[in-house]
Amino acid sequence: MTARPEAHEIWMGALPPVADGGLPKPRIGIAGISIESSTFSPHISGDEAFTVRTGETLRSYYAFLDRGRELAAAAEWVPLTHGRSLPGGAVAPETYRRMKDAIVAGIREQGPFDGFFFDIHGAMSVVGMDDAEGDLALAVRAALGPDTLVSTSMDLHGNVSEVLRDAVDLLTCYRMAPHEDWLNTKERAVWNLLARLRGPHGSDPLRRRPYTAWVPVPVLLPGEKTSTRLEPARSIYAQLPEIEALPGVVDASVWIGYAWADEPRCQAYVVVTGDDEELIAREAERVAGMFWDAREDFVFVAETGSLDEALERALAPGAPHPYLISDSGDNPTAGGAGDVTWTLAHLLARPELTDGGRTTLVASVFDREAVAHAVAAGVGSPVTLDAGARVDAGPSGPVRITGTVFSITDGDADAGTQVVIAVGGLHAIITERRKPFHHLSDFRMLGLEPTTADIVVVKIGYLEPELYELAEGWTLALTPGGVDQDLLRLGHHRLQPGVYPFDPDGRPDLTAVVVRRGAAEEQNA
Repeated sequence: MTARPEAHEIWMGALPPVADGGLPKPRIGIAGISIESSTFSPHISGDEAFTVRTGETLRSYYAFLDRGRELAAAAEWVPLTHGRSLPGGAVAPETYRRMKDAIVAGIREQGPFDGFFFDIHGAMSVVGMDDAEGDLALAVRAALGPDTLVSTSMDLHGNVSEVLRDAVDLLTCYRMAPHEDWLNTKERAVWNLLARLRGPHGSDPLRRRPYTAWVPVPVLLPGEKTSTRLEPARSIYAQLPEIEALPGVVDASVWIGYAWADEPRCQAYVVVTGDDEELIAREAERVAGMFWDAREDFVFVAETGSLDEALERALAPGAPHPYLISDSGDNPTAGGAGDVTWTLAHLLARPELTDGGRTTLVASVFDREAVAHAVAAGVGSPVTLDAGARVDAGPSGPVRITGTVFSITDGDADAGTQVVIAVGGLHAIITERRKPFHHLSDFRMLGLEPTTADIVVVKIGYLEPELYELAEGWTLALTPGGVDQDLLRLGHHRLQPGVYPFDPDGRPDLTAVVVRRGAAEEQNA
């Protein structure tokens, strides 16, 4: 098999030539649903939360399928429908059902398919369900029939239930957190699918399927403790390209699992796929053992503390600026509602932040009515308004802001209209709709310059690359919200027995379960 690049590299591996018995131009469908959903957030993700792509709009989402690229020419691609949302609360059942029905209808109308690229996240929660991706995978498999080879791309913060495992053939997930390799991973999933279909057993629906070695690891940790920038995750994930390069192996992946859903499937997983049953089982068990043995060694990606402790560091004489503070409990890219006001209320109560002596940028809360109030007042006008906590009022209610309308910015694709209210040197950002602030341009478009600010407060956990480069100092504040980093105070009660750190005395069986879809049928043939 062609050697693979490191996870952070652009995928440029050439496909193997079509072997005797392989499919020179397989017909491959594309569909899926991608969202990360906190069951501890009162936010409900409805139709408005999803961007639904179909047909050529969906195909163009995957740059590796652009016309003229090798992968594009290797198959007949049939993009069906894909729904993608910013992380949030659980999905409304009717929203999920509409997307699921559209995928199934597309398969039935445009099939049959030799292969299928099943693009999902792995941490979608739907109100009233425990394993949404498993349910979707079963529906997709039923519509496709038993012969279609299914390759699945996932976020490493997803979960691999037995139902999902048994409904698909190939599984892979991100190898970087932050997820700089998200598109690379989708390309790898497609590459693996095509390599199997072009191989010597590509036209044989049974023999082209690899074996899957699956090991659940009863550990559940927040992503901010498992960044691949740091040990021990860095060394664990470094094993994967080496395993993947072994003869008889197709892919090796580690899922951290999703910490902010209270579902029995939520934990870590190791999956190795390939044709050598003994080898993939051994390697899956070895990596699972590494993960389990390191469970107490995972640490937060930055210095942590309460909000007050973070502010004391940022305000200390000689503190480096800009000083970044992660308002981690309401991180919308982990599933937080995005309108928790607890941090903003505390910041407004600190006179050293509002006396005009320093510049503090606070991103953000969303509140359509508050934005309309500020727009009606106009730039430069004094204003008093209540904002936030319309969705998640748990930690604190709406916050009263008295200040001056600093700026009004229309037309952001995610946020809609955005306003900035200046209270002395504190600049509070309020948006019409939920929006993460990950880029310097997110601030600059509002007339704010983060590089010259003293303090920048962002609803995030680990910093995305541009913010990471911006930070001269950084504290990950352990603030309340739907994605609270203190998992023990959230109240999980439906996890599997023995999951660390909820049950620190658990002793897991890390023996790999090795399966191949249709194996019983093959034995009886």
